[in-house]
Amino acid sequence: MIPFNKPYLTGKEIVYIEDAVKKGKISGNGYYTQRCHDFFEKKYGFNKCLLTTSCTDALEMAAILINIKEGDEVIMPSFTFVSTANAFVLRGAKIVFADSRSDHPGMDEEKLEALITAKTKAIVPVHYAGVACDMDKIMSLAHQYNLFVIEDAAQAIDSFYTGKDGIRKPLGSIGHLAAFSFHETKNIISGEGGMLVINDKSFAQRAEIIWEKGTNRSAFFRGEVDKYSWVDIGSSFLPSEIVAAFLWAQLENIEDIQKVRISHWEKYYNELQDWALKNEITLPVVPSYATNNGHMFYLVCKSIEQRQAIIDKLKSKDILAVFHYISLHSSVFNKTNNIIPELNQSDKYSDCLLRLPFFYELNIREIIEAL
Repeated sequence: MIPFNKPYLTGKEIVYIEDAVKKGKISGNGYYTQRCHDFFEKKYGFNKCLLTTSCTDALEMAAILINIKEGDEVIMPSFTFVSTANAFVLRGAKIVFADSRSDHPGMDEEKLEALITAKTKAIVPVHYAGVACDMDKIMSLAHQYNLFVIEDAAQAIDSFYTGKDGIRKPLGSIGHLAAFSFHETKNIISGEGGMLVINDKSFAQRAEIIWEKGTNRSAFFRGEVDKYSWVDIGSSFLPSEIVAAFLWAQLENIEDIQKVRISHWEKYYNELQDWALKNEITLPVVPSYATNNGHMFYLVCKSIEQRQAIIDKLKSKDILAVFHYISLHSSVFNKTNNIIPELNQSDKYSDCLLRLPFFYELNIREIIEAL
């Protein structure tokens, strides 16, 4: 049986977890948490990083930081995971769904301005499959209309965007805030786990307080205050040192992991060209301003029936291929609470996008021959 995903272990995870336990502090924000924070801040130039128990938590922290309240509107793609929307709905926001691009499941940047109203507070671009949205266009709109930009970079670790200025920027470093995931299906994993990136320095101090249950506990342990107390709203967003130790083992090997995953992606892409053309199937598109980080490999079938036929064919050979999101605008929750917009491209990806097995130890040849 070839699964859709298989978590990759570097061999050091248990070693570092044991070390974390021996250090005598496993509740969080200790040695391994700081190593992970330092890694991301130095390697990618992020202003400040805070590990979280999930990408969902990072998004919820972002919603608190930008003071989302009842009646605010937040623009995001419909073709995304529910956490992208839930984080803002929980604070009272109305979600305004954007359609996907015709050539890529990411949000159609050309249609965003028409969705902006006097109530719009933020835009949440989702870098689907680790491929960048056109951040120049999004940041320009944000500046023009005084909006916040929160990058949902759950799938976008070690992926980049090159703007009109020619500067290559890591995804997650461009918006005011960004959220990453280390779920077991991602490139770099810790089982569950995530991270909030704070690029706008004005959010840094409050982010740490929200992260520490609404207290200034971190400042107290640094000796900046003589006692800590409840100073803001917050929650238990930080993960344990056990999670951070697992993550550190992965980060030590990020170059190797990325090299292998990108090689898998390129092999799929190169060897499926003729098959895809023959069957009227579209392979992934990576715009010229974006990079491919080897997060997933997907096909866009010509119909839902064709997709199901491919799923069934692979299943008969003990290979698990899966579709992805049911667009949020067509969800039961949204139908109950809002008017349903017409988002044809998003519907197309819901019906026709198919993800092939993708993980470090995968033998791509078996999948290609099965197709």
